[in-house]
Amino acid sequence: MDRIKVRGACACMIVAMGFAPMAVASPDQSMVWNGKAAPLATPWTAEVSPDNALPEYPRPQLARPSLEHPQWMSLNGLWQYASSDVQGTPPFGQALKDKVLVPYPIESVLSGVQKHSDFMTYRRLVDIPTGFTAHGQHVRLNFGAVAQEATVYVNGTQVAKHAGGYTSFSADITQALRSSGPQEIIVAVHAPVDGANVMVGKQRLKPEGIFYTAASGIWQSVWLEPVPATSLSQLSFTPTRSMDAFTVTSTLNGGCKGATLNVTAYTDGGIVSETSGSACQPLHLAIAHPRLWSPQDPFLYTFKATLTRGDQRDEVTSYAGLRSIAVEKVGGRNRIVLNGKPTFLLATLDQGYWPDGIYTAPTDAALKFDVQKTKDLGFNTIRKHIKVEPARWYYWADHIGLMVWQDMPALPNGHNDALSAADKAGFRADVSAIVDQLKGEASIIGWIPFNEGWGQWSIPAAAELAGLIKQRDPSRLVDARSGANCCDTKGDPHAGDVYDVHDYQGPGLPSPDATRAAIDGEHGGLTLGVSGHVWPNTPINPYGSVKDSAALTDGYVANTAVLRDKGPGVGVSGSVYTQITDVEGEHNGLFTYDRKIEKVDEAKVRAINEATIRAGGQP
Repeated sequence: MDRIKVRGACACMIVAMGFAPMAVASPDQSMVWNGKAAPLATPWTAEVSPDNALPEYPRPQLARPSLEHPQWMSLNGLWQYASSDVQGTPPFGQALKDKVLVPYPIESVLSGVQKHSDFMTYRRLVDIPTGFTAHGQHVRLNFGAVAQEATVYVNGTQVAKHAGGYTSFSADITQALRSSGPQEIIVAVHAPVDGANVMVGKQRLKPEGIFYTAASGIWQSVWLEPVPATSLSQLSFTPTRSMDAFTVTSTLNGGCKGATLNVTAYTDGGIVSETSGSACQPLHLAIAHPRLWSPQDPFLYTFKATLTRGDQRDEVTSYAGLRSIAVEKVGGRNRIVLNGKPTFLLATLDQGYWPDGIYTAPTDAALKFDVQKTKDLGFNTIRKHIKVEPARWYYWADHIGLMVWQDMPALPNGHNDALSAADKAGFRADVSAIVDQLKGEASIIGWIPFNEGWGQWSIPAAAELAGLIKQRDPSRLVDARSGANCCDTKGDPHAGDVYDVHDYQGPGLPSPDATRAAIDGEHGGLTLGVSGHVWPNTPINPYGSVKDSAALTDGYVANTAVLRDKGPGVGVSGSVYTQITDVEGEHNGLFTYDRKIEKVDEAKVRAINEATIRAGGQP
């Protein structure tokens, strides 16, 4: 087997060295639904078809599905498609000659397109079930995410315009519907990727090294559902400081005046609490004998919420976990504490890329796989790196039991000094929208607005964004800048709850300061390329390679043993190992990019990880 080393995920890992020969694609190239060969197939590639493209209900924390009387309609599947290099007028009433499989980004093989365009048009004719508009109900059209700008039309009427490639949006399309026959839905998309100062994360039109293939267009689920004129659009459960109640907040379509919200909490099917009140105000939901969420016991309460206004009634189900996260003095040092107990946050870097779906996992089982394997390997935390995932990814993290550091997707690297006031305002708005969208997830314990200064326009910018996030969500930690020691001159903003260094191979052992806990936000990066399981035509950097699986396992164990043996003495609260899977030109994963090969001895990795978490939990 050909095993060679690439650069790590940290920008400061780039080294000027010669490259090894091109990697070779897997000979086991699964065919996708339209007959194209996947450049690198996963175990789930061949399962995807126009009839089963991510059929699960996409929004677990605000769900209206019913087995007896379906209350939603997936629009995932084949859409008509056209691309262009220039913006044009949507072709209302005209068939488009090409096809695309939604919700896979157009650059992916699963989409059937496998090519980037700055401008694209999606079109679909839909027959609305008659029950959706009965009894005065309204029909809402929902999008998990569309990159970057989307304008939505129904029967020629514009019903939505949304900017932001990582946030969901919805539109009431009732007034645009025809009385009978198929309804025409058109989505016009502009996706400049790295050609504009917008959130793109690691996407690049010319991917190489630590930057990867772009993911444009519709890349999360699309669905319809009938709702009353006044309906719930968001429902959040925030644990109180006393950890014996939730504060319940709701956002409504149609205004809250005169609306009443009733919320019932359940465990194992039995009622444990209930509260009611005006939907315009937060509600207090007391929990007797509270059971707290943690990686060891990822217990979640389930809820039924009923919104009433006159004769209108909207019913949804949801879930949430009771847990606290904070920085407190432990043994004279600032430490991260989960539910009041010092806890070592042992994480992997998780970039959320797929060789067949790019930004979009081929199936829900695939989406679950990375989370479950992280837990199986003995980690208790994931750093979701410079990407926001679909709601079902957080559902799996919540249920499997992993804490999550949530990065903000970066602006294009290198544009730091070219940002206009509008660019900065747009970034602030996107950060705020992401925090608001994800604030109900038990698994998310902290936010990271900047990685290594990417897109950061000044030292005060990191402090400013940390303050903005803390104001919107005081219940979680903020790591103002991951990699305060790397990789430019902007340096440590001396803000937020965490001092975070990057150290390859490391690990770094930063000490807490007077106001913050300390973590090593990236380290490791030990690399082993496995022939037949790497992204095709990627140059491989031979810097620091290990020769085989045994050497990779030994290297990982030795690296993590430093955290076990020396971390408690300096008071470090966590670490992030690069990384759970290979990604395109990087081959430093614990799994190959196609998820077919586990490159380490799982039992040995789990044993050192569990020992490190135990040692790091001591005062």
